[in-house]
Amino acid sequence: MAISLFDMLKIGIGPSSSHTVGPMAAAYRFVQGLIADAQLTAVQRIDIQLYGSLGATGKGHGTGPAVLMGLEGHQPDQIDPAIVLPRTDAIREQGQLLLNGEHSIAFNERADLTYHKKESLPFHPNGMTFFAFDANGGIVRERTYYSVGGGFVVDESAAGADRIVEDKTPLPYPFKTGDDLLKQCQANQLSIAELMLANEQAWRSETDVRDGILHIWQVMQECVQNGIHNEGVLPGGLKVKRRAAALYASLTAHDRLDLISPSLSALDWVNLYALAVNEENAAGGRMVTAPTNGAAGIIPAVLHYYWHWCPNADEDGVIRFLLTAAAIGILFKENASISGAEVGCQGEVGSACAMAAAGLAAATGATPEQVENAAEIGMEHHLGLTCDPIGGLVQVPCIERNAIGAVKAINAAVMAMRGNGEHFVSLDKVIRTMRDTGRDMLDKYKETSRGGLAVNVIEC
Repeated sequence: MAISLFDMLKIGIGPSSSHTVGPMAAAYRFVQGLIADAQLTAVQRIDIQLYGSLGATGKGHGTGPAVLMGLEGHQPDQIDPAIVLPRTDAIREQGQLLLNGEHSIAFNERADLTYHKKESLPFHPNGMTFFAFDANGGIVRERTYYSVGGGFVVDESAAGADRIVEDKTPLPYPFKTGDDLLKQCQANQLSIAELMLANEQAWRSETDVRDGILHIWQVMQECVQNGIHNEGVLPGGLKVKRRAAALYASLTAHDRLDLISPSLSALDWVNLYALAVNEENAAGGRMVTAPTNGAAGIIPAVLHYYWHWCPNADEDGVIRFLLTAAAIGILFKENASISGAEVGCQGEVGSACAMAAAGLAAATGATPEQVENAAEIGMEHHLGLTCDPIGGLVQVPCIERNAIGAVKAINAAVMAMRGNGEHFVSLDKVIRTMRDTGRDMLDKYKETSRGGLAVNVIEC
């Protein structure tokens, strides 16, 4: 099984990789299957069943509109975020859905889209089943998909195996664990970024890899800029006010808060970068899933910190950063999970923190051993973190949690680079612990909005 950087860092839209990006991709795949089998024009009705976390928090995460866009032929990395809500409103008002943008069928959201809030499918909490019916009510096509985190989608046939889209592309330097990764680096005298770059060339040329990475960096920068210039209240009903624009104005004005922590002024900007990204995500904007949408602000915030605050920062450093971060993300994806519905927020913010810490260390000259240590520190101090979004929205505590995770990532990199890479707990053991902790965690703390802050704040 092979996973690319471009699998771990996807361009998409908010507010959720597992609840928005994944379901849109699954719906698109379902329609493309109808086309491939020459069945599209036979379809007269579509029925969508959302289960588990998708059923419990899908309305707050925009799952319904995402599915409708996918059925109409849109893909997460190509759709204009500005069309999602207007087009969804039009579908509801007109009662018509355009499958793949070409075949019109009647659609009644109340009857044809069901959120099962307390029922789950067997293999993963983010399950969904699509049915296509002909004019006589016969089933033309039926498929079950699982959105397993980070925008990854598998069908039912793969769900019981590794739950990752299977890719058997042979890699020059395969690795499954952190120990494997370090041994490959040592045996071949490669940095983690160099090893990843060589592996990426199994799919595309070095030029295409570099250009693709720099495009991801460009989208991250655009997301931050959008976030610091957009004001107002986030959608969803909680009336959460966007703060990034006001914070940006405050920082550029050098107001009195500078007197409180002048030596930590860079962290104010790190907070800004993370808040900007996650407010854009919560508003359904364009961003990079890194490795999930709920944790999408951490890597961009730390990468902006590298770009603006680290001496000699350049595009080669950005490429080293993201190649290394992706390598660490692959370890989490292979050996545990990056899905909040499966292991809680430790799998999202914790994984992103580890990835960002590793990336920053690599970009600033760390050895592979120091990089592994940075990732371990970043994850270790997120163990047990629950996913309990208030109102089922990726807003509270998610937005601030990214800012805290970004600051932790920087400190993890600093601590690791003050040492020689030797440390007591390995990254592999921390990943295994995260997986086991997630398995033991009650479902109400895993993106169902039935526990933690999600109920205590509402009750108060």
